[in-house]
Amino acid sequence: MDFRPAPGRPMSDHEAAVEAERIVRTAFREQPQPAAPVPTSFRDETPLPAFGPTPPVLQPETRLVPAWAAGTAVASIGIGAGITGVGCGAWLILQGLAAVTLTSVLMVTLPLAALAALATAIGSAVQHVRATVTHTENHYTAPVTQHVQHTEQTARGFFGRITNR
Repeated sequence: MDFRPAPGRPMSDHEAAVEAERIVRTAFREQPQPAAPVPTSFRDETPLPAFGPTPPVLQPETRLVPAWAAGTAVASIGIGAGITGVGCGAWLILQGLAAVTLTSVLMVTLPLAALAALATAIGSAVQHVRATVTHTENHYTAPVTQHVQHTEQTARGFFGRITNR
């Protein structure tokens, strides 16, 4: 029986008891049970041997990442590590340049200046040795004619090689 009161009229005690019983019956009616959950992992329940090594267990292939993607990931990690090393080196160089003092400048430039002075001295000595080779005694038996020479010097190369024409 379904008792619904007319609008604007209160329910009697009997009608309220019947309505309460109906609400309780519908609320606690048996619901269908959900399906059993599907297992998402496997546990091997076989007992392990008491002595000796554990037997191997089959582990099926479960790779989800393609080989090209794994290779790209490894390459990007290597490139990132290399770039990090370059950045650290640049940072160290720039830190050294930021801390320039007179002593550090002299320590860098004095050996270079000494090498340049040594190279200049050696070059000058070699040029003078090549130019001073002369004969002390010239004995000619034929008539001598003197021609006026025109000398042109051109400097070529890094060390200024001079050629006379």
